[in-house]
Order: sequence, then structure tokens, then C-alpha cells
Amino acid sequence: MSFEELNLNPSILRAIQEAGYTTPTPIQQQAVPELIAGHDIMASAQTGTGKTAAFMLPALHALATPTQIRSRGPRVLVLTPTRELALQVSEAAKKYGKYLPRINVVSILGGMPYPLQNKLLSQPVDILVATPGRLIDHIQRGRIDFKRLQMLVLDEADRMLDMGFIEDVETIAAATPATRQTLLFSATLDNAIDRVAAKLLKTPKRIQVSSPKSKLDNIEQRLHYADDMSHKNRLLNHVLRDETLKQAIVFTATKRDADSLADNLYAQGYAAAALHGDMNQRERTRTLTRLRNGGLRVLVATDVAARGIDVADITHVINFDLPKFAEDYVHRIGRTGRAGAAGIAVSFASVKDGMNLTKIERYTGQRIASHTIPGLEPRIKPRSPGNGPRGTPNVTQRRKRSPFAGHDSRPGFGATGESGRNRNGQRGRSIDADNRGNSFRNSNSNGNRTGYQAARSK
Repeated sequence: MSFEELNLNPSILRAIQEAGYTTPTPIQQQAVPELIAGHDIMASAQTGTGKTAAFMLPALHALATPTQIRSRGPRVLVLTPTRELALQVSEAAKKYGKYLPRINVVSILGGMPYPLQNKLLSQPVDILVATPGRLIDHIQRGRIDFKRLQMLVLDEADRMLDMGFIEDVETIAAATPATRQTLLFSATLDNAIDRVAAKLLKTPKRIQVSSPKSKLDNIEQRLHYADDMSHKNRLLNHVLRDETLKQAIVFTATKRDADSLADNLYAQGYAAAALHGDMNQRERTRTLTRLRNGGLRVLVATDVAARGIDVADITHVINFDLPKFAEDYVHRIGRTGRAGAAGIAVSFASVKDGMNLTKIERYTGQRIASHTIPGLEPRIKPRSPGNGPRGTPNVTQRRKRSPFAGHDSRPGFGATGESGRNRNGQRGRSIDADNRGNSFRNSNSNGNRTGYQAARSK
């Protein structure tokens, strides 16, 4: 199938061709015709499968026809869980709609100054991309008129559910016309998502095109066991010296760790910078621009960067700290291997990370092969698979120990720093909060944190 067969507006087709796209992805082939026909849809699609274009192309197609309703408010509203994803969606809208006349795309995000947002909203808006918390603020202040809204898009609804934003999403939806078309995109379509869809969508078409396992087929996954922080840093130094590495994202557990590691790498001569939720929007945008323009070789980030970053030259993703949730592992390593390219995902783990590894492997349906580097072999060997999950105690040692012992397993964390309630009704905060218990660090003789050691080649 070609894009021409999707019956899109010629101006949109021109922009697609200019961007170098010739064949729609499976999610685009299935979603675009249903959306042009006016149906609500709920779709399961992983990052990197072209889902942004799957909803943005038909949205722009609808905008090509003028509306008779007089209002400055948006005709399309896209809700995203994070600022990075919102900016990616905004960029896609501008790219695909560049030849349509008078299409104004506005982003309303946490971290942006209110005076600037007020100015943007005082002008006619066609596409509004927003994070739920900040949008609620503007709705309550009466700054947004949804009178002419035609389409509501919930992007990565599962993430918004986990971050506790669904009540805000329902409040926003209640402020929009009942005649709107509603689109829900999620990595998975489980019972919780079904309940959300039942409240917000009208007889939706259900589309499922991918699974976590199929999404990882073009990404080589490697596991390295690390004895301590010094060993971990030497492993990182070895990986970063790989000549095939063009650009890499290194994921850490906390914001403080991201800053420390980025500073150490920069001091060693790497073009490195940090990205996390404590940075203001201007700093984050500047860092991402440097990454996209090739000015950064290494981005050290928290899970704020696990979704919404699409840079073709990211050849490696390195999990300096394993994520707490298995689905975050998939989103992290999905930053490489984009658009069918090959990628490499490297994870560092201590022998105490066996339970996390088991959860990740069960979620993806794939075993992560353990690798060693000559001269950097771990002193402590992990348990063999036959004796239970890697690096975990045997049955007699486990007794009543929680599988989350030693880890901060609080649910409801969210990457934007906006609080809400998760799917269990519990209060949450930023996913990259400074939960120090989840990091693997060196200590001095008094048990105090010594920080990151500079990575050294053997």
C-alpha cells in the first residue's frame, strides 16, 4: 500500500514525500482509513511503529476543510504523558502540515512560562498538544474554548494511567463537545485501558499491530554483570569507545545520578550532557536540539527520555541502572533501532538484580544474553538459570523476603513531575524522582556515598 491509497489531502502527501516516506506502516495502514471515515479507535502500538503519523495525518486531513464554527480554540487536542513526547508530536504536526494553509500548532507543557502560554492561547489554535496537568490549569482559568474541537487524541494512554492522569483526562474530555472523535493509543490494551475507553470512546474500532517482543527483533540485547560502581564505570567506558557507536543514551535511576555521570563523562572528553525532569523547558529543548544535530554523542537521562525521543543516529542504549518496571525497559531500548535500523541495548546489573531481569524477560518474551569483556569479567558469578532467577537467592534463602526488597517500588510515578493518582488510586510523583535506594553506588568506610568514580580504561 502507498500513502496515495490512503486518500489523504494532496498537500499532506507532498509533505510526506518530501520527508522521504513511501510506504505506510501497519498501524498507519489500519488506523488512517478508520479515522478519515470518522470512527473512534483504540489502538495498541509500540513506540517507533509510526503511531504519531497514524493519528496526525488524518487530523491534518480534517483540518484541510475549514470549519464554520467561530472560535480561537483548537480543532485537534492531543494529550501526552510527558513534555518530550508532546514536543515530538508538535514537530510531527508541523512537518506533515507544512503545506496546509494557516495551521497553527501550540504546545502547552509544564515548565513553560505561563505568560508565554497565555500569549499562545490568545491566538487562533488549530492543533493543541498538552500534558494533562498544565492543560487543566488553563481550563480552570477559562483560557481555552473547546467549542470547535473535532478530535481528541490520548497518546500513550497506558502511561497516563500509570502516572495518575486519568482523572485529569476525564475532566478535560468532559469539557469538550460530545460530538468529538476520540482516539486512544496505548502500548497495551488491558482491562484498565478498556475501562477508560468505555467512558470516553463511542463504539471504537480496535486495532492491534505489534507486541513488545516483535518491536525488539532488530535490537541486539546484551547483559553485563558489574561487581561495584568502579566496575560499572569501566564497562561503560569500554562500550562508549566502540567505533560503531554514533550516539548513545545512558539511562540512570535518578536525576542526581544523571548529572553526576554526565559531568564525569564530559570531564573524560566525551560530548555528553544530562536530561531529566529538574531541568527547565529551555534547557531540555536545547539539549535535545544538540542531540538531534549531532552535537552530543552521549545523552545521560532518567526515564523522562524513555519516550518521545526519535533520533536516527542513536545506535546504542545503555541501562546504567535497570528500570523498576519492565515496560520502561522496552521504551528505553526503543530509542535505538528506529525505522527498521539495527540497534544495540546494553544493560548493567548486579547479582541482586535477578528479579528485575526476570520481570523484563517475561514481559518481552526474550532472554537477555549475558556477555563478558576480556579483562572486565565480574568477580561474582550470577546463579545459573536452573537455580532460579539470575542473581536471586535460592528458595531456602528467600523465605519471606519481598521481591522488591532494596528497591523503591512505589507506584504512580510520572515523568513530567505532575502529581496524580495511578491505576490503583495511589498518589504519585516524578518517575525520575531522587529515589536513592534504587541506585548501585560505592560507599566509603563510614558507609557514606562517594559518588561516581571516573571511568578508566583497564
